[in-house]
Amino acid sequence: MTIYRRTGILLSIMLLLFLAQAAAACTPMGVGKDASADGSVLVSHTCDGWYDHRIQIIPGGTHKPGEMVDIYNILCYATRPDRPIKKVGEIPQAEKTYTYFHIGYPFMNDQQLIMAEFTWSGRDELGSPEGIFYIENLQDLGLARAATAREAIAVMGALAEKHGYADGGETLVIGDPKELWVFEVCGPGLWNKESGRPGAHWAARRVPDDQVFVGANRARIGEIDFDDKENFMYSTDITKLPEQMGWWKKGEPFHFANVFNPEPYGYPYYQARREWRAFSLVAPSQNFEILDEYEHYPFSVVPDKKLKIQDIMNIYSDHLEGTDYDLTKGPAAGPFGSPNRWPTPVAVRPEGKKGLDWERPIAMFRCSYSFVSQSRDWLPNPVGGVLWFGEDAPDTTVYVPIYCGVTELPKPWTTGKRHVFDRDSAWWAFNLVNNWANLRWNAMYAEIREKKAEFENVFFEKQAEVEKKAVELYKNDPSQAVKYLTEYTNDALNKVEKGWWNFAFHLIGKYQDGAVINEEGKQVSVGYPTEYLEEVGFGELTLRDLERKKSGKTGK
Repeated sequence: MTIYRRTGILLSIMLLLFLAQAAAACTPMGVGKDASADGSVLVSHTCDGWYDHRIQIIPGGTHKPGEMVDIYNILCYATRPDRPIKKVGEIPQAEKTYTYFHIGYPFMNDQQLIMAEFTWSGRDELGSPEGIFYIENLQDLGLARAATAREAIAVMGALAEKHGYADGGETLVIGDPKELWVFEVCGPGLWNKESGRPGAHWAARRVPDDQVFVGANRARIGEIDFDDKENFMYSTDITKLPEQMGWWKKGEPFHFANVFNPEPYGYPYYQARREWRAFSLVAPSQNFEILDEYEHYPFSVVPDKKLKIQDIMNIYSDHLEGTDYDLTKGPAAGPFGSPNRWPTPVAVRPEGKKGLDWERPIAMFRCSYSFVSQSRDWLPNPVGGVLWFGEDAPDTTVYVPIYCGVTELPKPWTTGKRHVFDRDSAWWAFNLVNNWANLRWNAMYAEIREKKAEFENVFFEKQAEVEKKAVELYKNDPSQAVKYLTEYTNDALNKVEKGWWNFAFHLIGKYQDGAVINEEGKQVSVGYPTEYLEEVGFGELTLRDLERKKSGKTGK
């Protein structure tokens, strides 16, 4: 069996395994500093699927010559017993590293550098079994070794070219206190270290300061301007293999998605629907058209108004309400308007619809965690970088501020099982609330949103005061500012974790057996909406039998 045949079989298996997980997909956004209400660079991410929800702080420092860094695949699945991680190699350690936060997809360091991720798979010809890096490895290394978005792109690109990239196509939205960038990477095809070729194809594009970016599981950089070195970065020989393979010809525009991701996965609107929805919410005046997977929205857009961090949080709670695709309406939403649609295997889909699926909203029940971050150049790093973090689904979570300079976090947010119910894990409190809400979504969701706002409003109201004090402490002694913000962050996380467990048990007690327990302790049966009863034929069989009896007929 030739190496090409063996590799082809391996790539086919990898692709099938990936497509089996294709529903596990994310929706990051980025907001330039002149498009945000307070001048922050905003980066956000929904990590949709079973990924590691535990936040680990990896301390930075100086390192001795000869130190090595172990590389493991696949780190993002670290809470899955069926997907054990394995060591695949090691690389030399950098002389100096920054403290950073590792999670399913590592997201922040102590320099206010933030990363959000989404997958797009790409051409199976680009798979590289000899490469050692998956995207989360590059994120770990980029956050450990870079202070700015440009530096991180250069670090990750160089490492991927040298040691090989093994993952499917991926995108990172990368923000620092001044700039917002989009980085995309895929494999080199047949490659090894002795080949003399770069071990990855990658490119990066800067988002204009006054604009907003959204990405949803297809490559989004668009056409590369090779003459614009200020706003584009790219890998060595990026056009060579595409030209050899006939994917691109000299003289044509080099459109990154058309070259490396010409066939996005999923049903025809899996990606475009979310891009359309997010852009329509931030810039409704532009009246964006409905596009499919082969048509492209602008790389970024100017919002109708400058965006607050709460605006992005609200977008992350969207179920396509008020559109033709509203998931809270129609028979599939059930009697109580649930937007959640369970994954539906192809085998049970109706004939003629095997390649179709439910509409894909931005808010997903199967989200492991989400965040919206702020990076601010007018504040010292420990104060300026804050990541508003929420476990589980974004529509029923509470976003809690985690400052980038903190040195420790509470145990319920750093540990926890996912394959069994774990009372010691904060994630399970939020997952329990989201699942329980499916019993009577329209009633419980309204209550959940009120409770969510209670916590978040306090954090937003305190933010200016907390940061003013932290800056004052920083001027006298930076370590005291770090200590203060660590205590504040831990107190906030502890309050939310305990409060959400209590709220979960409140919902279990209040909504039970199809009834609601009111404030007086009385059980109230609220039944079903009349329209739903008519739709499902409430009482029709009784009326049929009464009519049969009246006419003297019998039936079975």
